[in-house]
Amino acid sequence: MTCKRSDYAINIDRLPGSENASRFDGHEFGASVSFFISRNRPGTGPDLHRHPYEETFVVLDGKVRFAIGEKTLEAMAGQIVVVPAGTRHRFVSTGSGRIRQISIHPAAWMETEWLE
Repeated sequence: MTCKRSDYAINIDRLPGSENASRFDGHEFGASVSFFISRNRPGTGPDLHRHPYEETFVVLDGKVRFAIGEKTLEAMAGQIVVVPAGTRHRFVSTGSGRIRQISIHPAAWMETEWLE
């Protein structure tokens, strides 16, 4: 990582990640929150997983389908989705273009249990 713990302003393009998401690990910057900035292509998203804390998604652009426990939820730009702690979930971009969303983990260290 090219960012330093003492940085107050961090350029998103300097965060680690992939074509689909950038990752902010709070512990690396003295923060008590971590998050992903997602920009998934249509038809893509993470595999089924869960966290020991709730995860909050802020959908900024596009359409996205969430599987949360036994339920399916369609969300679009301007909506917020909260997944309860310990609940298995996944999402997939369903619109014609990339989604843009932030998924907030209320923890300095992200903990993920992959179920697939």
